[in-house]
Amino acid sequence: MNWIDLRSDTVTPPTPAMRAAMAAAEVGDDVYGDDPTVHRLEARSAELVGKEAALFVPTGTFGNQLALFTHCDRGDEVILGEETHIVWHEVGAAAVIAGVNLRPVPTRLGELDPQDITRRVRPAGDIHLPKTGLVCLENAHSNGRALPLANMQACHAAAKAAGLPVHLDGARLFNAATALNVDAREITACADTVMFCLSKGLAAPIGSILAGPADFIEVARKKRKLLGGGWRQAGMLAAAGLLAIDEMRLRLGEDHANAKLLADLLDGLPGIRVRRDQLDINMVWFDVAAEIDVPQLMADLLAAGIKANPPEDGVMRLVTHWAVDAAAVGKVAGVLRAAVLQA
Repeated sequence: MNWIDLRSDTVTPPTPAMRAAMAAAEVGDDVYGDDPTVHRLEARSAELVGKEAALFVPTGTFGNQLALFTHCDRGDEVILGEETHIVWHEVGAAAVIAGVNLRPVPTRLGELDPQDITRRVRPAGDIHLPKTGLVCLENAHSNGRALPLANMQACHAAAKAAGLPVHLDGARLFNAATALNVDAREITACADTVMFCLSKGLAAPIGSILAGPADFIEVARKKRKLLGGGWRQAGMLAAAGLLAIDEMRLRLGEDHANAKLLADLLDGLPGIRVRRDQLDINMVWFDVAAEIDVPQLMADLLAAGIKANPPEDGVMRLVTHWAVDAAAVGKVAGVLRAAVLQA
């Protein structure tokens, strides 16, 4: 069966061109600094996000946690939104790896209030208090929003006024740039360091990038090795990453358009309410009414060759990517329509 997989853009398969590039890649031992394809990927990535240097890492979680580990001293406190990926979906790694305390802040659909950052910076000199070490932002947000550039700039200004560095979880950075119609460097200017994924919508089979000042990346490179993240002949993976950033990032608007098409087709169906304020990128979030038989709904989708995650607390998410075209979106909407109308 040719599956339509909407569980996440993490399921995105590499393109045929990526598979060919991987097979033909020039490689070397990257721990020794010998892999020319990795070098090209890191240099090109740094250029795209306007930073001095970049480091190829295995995953987005690895990149975020390496950033915390490099920015912070043990016992530091990190200010960030309470719904961010670092808080919810990184297994409590900040406590285990960097030994830091997360100080989550309530947000408005992912947007931090700059005054909330200022209010939470710990005053120096009190022996009872931890030291505030870092502010973390996220854009695009995993709730489906591309956060406004003005909010990013205001949060950056608040952090800098307090003398704090800023790290950006930009797992879907280029989705945010596409949705906001800005160069990615306008977003990353609001952070000292940034992580972005080469997988997800960019379709590389593995890998993320951590970018920032050259001296920061030098320290992070050694800590990457400490964490077991030293690559050997990683050029085969980096070759796919180069196509991800040079080709696949330019077509992300198609995924956004297909998500909006799916939202339009679902909106108004009985028992479904699309969250249009979370429809900036390639995600469709919608509320599923209590009267809908969720196990039957999921069974109907699976029987039709559609993979999706079930609702959590009455909210469901479907995610588009290059392997989900407009025809696939139409099929998904048709199956969902039939399922809710018979409920």
